[in-house]
Amino acid sequence: MSTYAYSMHLKLCCSTLEPMPRRSKTHHPGGPQSVRMKAYQLIQGKIASGQLCAGALLSELALAKELGSSRTPVREAAGQLLAEGLLELSPGGGLVVTQPSRQGIIDLYELREALEVFAVGRAAREGVRPADQKRLESLLDETQLLLKELKTSGKAELNAEQMKRFAVADLGFHALLIRSAANARIMKVVNDTRLMIRIFSIQRKGHRRDELDRIHKHHRAILQAVLGRHAAEAQRLLAEHIQASGRERLEEFDHWERENHLAQLDMASFRL
Repeated sequence: MSTYAYSMHLKLCCSTLEPMPRRSKTHHPGGPQSVRMKAYQLIQGKIASGQLCAGALLSELALAKELGSSRTPVREAAGQLLAEGLLELSPGGGLVVTQPSRQGIIDLYELREALEVFAVGRAAREGVRPADQKRLESLLDETQLLLKELKTSGKAELNAEQMKRFAVADLGFHALLIRSAANARIMKVVNDTRLMIRIFSIQRKGHRRDELDRIHKHHRAILQAVLGRHAAEAQRLLAEHIQASGRERLEEFDHWERENHLAQLDMASFRL
């Protein structure tokens, strides 16, 4: 996938999660508010794709150069993301991508399960638009393509570039299922909490073939239940899928915490 195609793919997947700029009488396409929104979407996209992982320091200067703007719109966008919980203040100064706590991960997944399971049941009962069905199937195809690439390469797990593509397809699948429920209140909660971005920005190691195969099969079964109008089955399958994903994130968090603790002990002994 080319850089352009990847960026467009990410934009399409995340479009339901991005806030729309509030238009004022003085607003125009090339105005300050437009640049601020571009900065906001750039930072959010980097977090969602894993380019800015948990704990990463935000560089206003680098982002401003990438945008071709001053640092002011980047600073304003970062302030909004700070208020939304995607960024947090660093003890050493500056802003970093939020590193969820263990309890924070549990809370996010509980909220995600409550919202998504309800939404998928409604989507199954109401039916999915043909355009959305086609989009969902294309996202499944991307995961299957990654499976084929992994098998052909003979490698044990997805590399960094492939994980970015997987994250886009995974996020897009779940975000579109929520949107298919056509429930404005649910979308408002998702938008207000940036729930999906926060969930999918939790740093992951490269998926192994068996993990990727399991996720693809889960997504395929969920979609088939939705298209077949089997609401209870779709809800059961999605609940199991989210719970499995939550357990994986907690295992990875525990591993990261252990490694970080050992690294701190090593540094302390080195100073001695």
